[in-house]
Amino acid sequence: MSDTVLSGEIREVDFADALGERYLSYALSTIMARSLPDVRDGLKPVHRRILHAMHELRLDPGSGYKKCARVVGDVIGKFHPHGELAVYDALVRLAQDFSQRYPLVDGQGNFGNIDGDNAAAMRYTESRLSAVAGAMLDGLAADAVDFRATYDGEDKEPVVLPARFPNLLANGAAGIAVGMATSIPPHNVGELCGALLHLIDAPDCSTAALVAHVTGPDFPTGGVLVEPPESIAEAYALGRGSFRLRARWQKEPMPHGLYQIVVTEIPYQVPKSRLIEKIAALLEEKKLPLLADIRDESTEEVRLILEPKTRNVDADVLMEQLFRLTELEVRVPLNLNVIDPAGVPRVMNLKEALQAFLDHRREVLLRQSRHRLAAVAHRMEVLRGFVIVYVNLDEVIRIIRESDDPKAAMMARWGLSEVQVEAILNMRLRSLHRLEEIALKKELDALSAEASGIEALLASDKRQWRALAKEVAATQREFGGDTPLGRRRTLIASAPEPVEIPPAALVEREPVTVLLSVKGWVRAVKGHGVAAAEQKYKEGDGPRFAVPAETTDRLVIFGSNGRFYTLAADRLPGGRGQGEPLRLMIDLPNEHEIVALFPYRPGMRLLVASTDGRGFVVDGEEGMAQTRAGKQVLTPATGALAAVCLPVEGDAVAFVGDNRRLLVVDLAEIPEMARGRGVILQRYRSGGLADAKLFRLADGLSWRQGENRTRTELDLAPWRGPRGGAGRGVPQGFPRSGRFG
Repeated sequence: MSDTVLSGEIREVDFADALGERYLSYALSTIMARSLPDVRDGLKPVHRRILHAMHELRLDPGSGYKKCARVVGDVIGKFHPHGELAVYDALVRLAQDFSQRYPLVDGQGNFGNIDGDNAAAMRYTESRLSAVAGAMLDGLAADAVDFRATYDGEDKEPVVLPARFPNLLANGAAGIAVGMATSIPPHNVGELCGALLHLIDAPDCSTAALVAHVTGPDFPTGGVLVEPPESIAEAYALGRGSFRLRARWQKEPMPHGLYQIVVTEIPYQVPKSRLIEKIAALLEEKKLPLLADIRDESTEEVRLILEPKTRNVDADVLMEQLFRLTELEVRVPLNLNVIDPAGVPRVMNLKEALQAFLDHRREVLLRQSRHRLAAVAHRMEVLRGFVIVYVNLDEVIRIIRESDDPKAAMMARWGLSEVQVEAILNMRLRSLHRLEEIALKKELDALSAEASGIEALLASDKRQWRALAKEVAATQREFGGDTPLGRRRTLIASAPEPVEIPPAALVEREPVTVLLSVKGWVRAVKGHGVAAAEQKYKEGDGPRFAVPAETTDRLVIFGSNGRFYTLAADRLPGGRGQGEPLRLMIDLPNEHEIVALFPYRPGMRLLVASTDGRGFVVDGEEGMAQTRAGKQVLTPATGALAAVCLPVEGDAVAFVGDNRRLLVVDLAEIPEMARGRGVILQRYRSGGLADAKLFRLADGLSWRQGENRTRTELDLAPWRGPRGGAGRGVPQGFPRSGRFG
């Protein structure tokens, strides 16, 4: 058997190393060639190739349109070997005036709409370059940028466009790469040019000085920017942040005191149809009780009609509710992650991005100037040869007629260069008249002056920056100013004052009685005056709390662990069944019990105390918890439990211990605290606090005797004392339970 000859090389490589190497290669390809824009022209490779292909097809702003299929075919055939749908989608986006603040493609046909409808197929649509794209490509033929070989090596493509227009910030960009992403909202080019001119005049200025010119993003769909100025300045200083964008609306009066709300601009990149569907779904789910209906009356302009349920509905409250629940308000992120001129992806701030654009334009200016200077020098060399022809015309004709090698003879006779002799030999006879000679001398003088100006420009940094300032000012005049394309569309407004949405705006207000059983089952029975004992309970269970409330109330629950819990009354199970365990709704440990249950009222104050006789007064707002875990307010000592939680009313408080000793203390002696263990309210030798009651001294202290009898003690002098006393034995007839009832 002959030995098998293996071709190639087989190496043993650790699988993790091989996978890491290939994934890194993929990641770099995604970052550099797909997802992140170049800081100089603000374009990703696919967009740059689309513009270059259209430029080669001579689809300039003044020319006719060509089918998009022709453009896409050239792009994928010559420059971008990817799917045609991906390329066409990129071209469509460049033409959409609701996606691009300054469209780079002038489209003809159906290119989609703000509703979210797709564009027509590429065989039906036509396109050409816009004036903005013309500014992006200006100077491409004048050696302004480097070119590289295309993927198949048969053609050349620009590494970056000359970009006279500050496209990165003007049109923005968005993309997700591997391990990084970019999100740059569009801006107003007039403001950007103002910032660029300021940066040219004051290179050492701060980012804050530039923010004075670039006041915030300017979205093609308008809207109202309600981000605080300090947050905007911070976002531009860091290159990261977000902007709060709202729809623009107005209140439109109608007959009989009615009104409707008209939304005329919606946030950027929010499809109108999806927005309407979301609001309609919330209406069906009865989550928008203030809104009666929504309808779309849009034409080319957005016009959404919102009808309030009644004329008494506050428009601001209704819109605040919609802002919170729908995409009528969005957060637009800023992540200025770009590929810098060195080819390194990084996050830049506003100043760095603008400076990179100016540096790029300066490099383009120098390259164009050198290219022009070389062209001028070549033309001047040719013209000097022509001048010699006119001075020695007869001799030149003789040499051409008689010499075997007129080229060498003329070079030897007058010291001409090969370029000059070639130009002379290619001259037309009609050029040999007197007026042409005069014109050549004038052209030579003009070119000489131009060459001197270019050389002076190349030798002076000051002249270069002055030329860039003129260029930026010209861009500002061309695309900025008070024109439909140039004027600001997004309104910069002050941050809105917080609008408190009353509970009635979210829930239909109805009277209910909240029932909590001994074993902790809770439910809400419709109506007030419900007798808890008459309700059905599970076997072995019975009534404990029966609290009248409204469906719009927030219920406060105080546990023996000293924590407050909060529940919305409308979230409780109905009264038809036996309810649900309260411990499924709040995180109350099994070893602890419910001490108090009551509806929260604004401005209420609470007395809390533990079994060791310590406590304090707390603002009711401190007891409003935001999570299931509740909020720790009273911290009982080891072995003690929270035992009392009473609304503060009156001017005195009575404490009674397990030892049946009573102490009456002025309410003013009990301090108000936010949280903690509290102060000593009553001392005990044995046992602890059994009960407490707040009352008015003038009305006396009352307690229940039997089912329907109440006793009131008016002379409380024997039991009054300072906070922390032991008290005296309870009055005759005080309940044996040791509680006030």
